[in-house]
Amino acid sequence: MSTGLDAALRLMRAQAALVKRFDARLSGLHGVSLADFTLLLRLSQAPGDRMRRVDLAEALGLTASGVTRGLVPLERIGLVRRDADARDARVAYAALTDTGRERLAEMRATADHVAHDVFAGPAWTEDDTGRLADLLARLGGTGLAPGGAARP
Repeated sequence: MSTGLDAALRLMRAQAALVKRFDARLSGLHGVSLADFTLLLRLSQAPGDRMRRVDLAEALGLTASGVTRGLVPLERIGLVRRDADARDARVAYAALTDTGRERLAEMRATADHVAHDVFAGPAWTEDDTGRLADLLARLGGTGLAPGGAARP
């Protein structure tokens, strides 16, 4: 097996394991999935806590219909609302509600705990996690900047 294929398969397996861990904690404590959390997090990083749905789809690597499907249950439970554009009725925004911001802060604390557990020492050092983040960025992965904002 080629080294590249081996690395890709290991990365996919690790990603599946991480999603499972995050999903279990976020769902158990907050009733949301990791996908819901990342959607809410992206909204929180946008100016005014809102984004055009097409921009949100691009930021998350999803289709516009995939984002719409993801937003429906979040709208239903009051974490997100739909805002219309005053100048163009064809444009729809997704915006965090006050409740959404409060709940996201709780979810973020849970996600931070999960990440801490995953990368706990002595198996992982700060340098290891920083190096991993840099390598994943070379593959197109996005994350958080040191200040907590979106990192390209």
